[in-house]
Amino acid sequence: MIVYTQCSEVLLLRRKYPSDFWQSVTGSLEWGEEPIDAAIRELREETGLVNQAVRDCHSVQSFEIYSIWRKRYAPGVVMNQEHVYRLRLPEKVDIRLDPREHVEFQWLPRLHAADLAFSHTNQAAILRWVPE
Repeated sequence: MIVYTQCSEVLLLRRKYPSDFWQSVTGSLEWGEEPIDAAIRELREETGLVNQAVRDCHSVQSFEIYSIWRKRYAPGVVMNQEHVYRLRLPEKVDIRLDPREHVEFQWLPRLHAADLAFSHTNQAAILRWVPE
């Protein structure tokens, strides 16, 4: 999920491991969970933001799972799908990180955020869905 302000400042989170991995809010579906419900849950878990107006971009991207994450999936699974959601806030807010997953956050201008995001699908989503 891409979280950004009306001034196009994008929230990026730095993962605990690997430490150079900056990303938007992400996560996986729990058994029986709908993608929108997972997006709202992950937003709350990773940022502390609740009751927000999350919007479905109606965009699904397929991507190859990085080798460092494949152990989390069933043997032989190498591809995944990413549902894109976005949340526009009026202004930057303080974030409550889950220290088990992330160690730092930044609000960055759109192009800087896209450049810093580790995943090519995250970069593409920022450039497509955050206004210039």
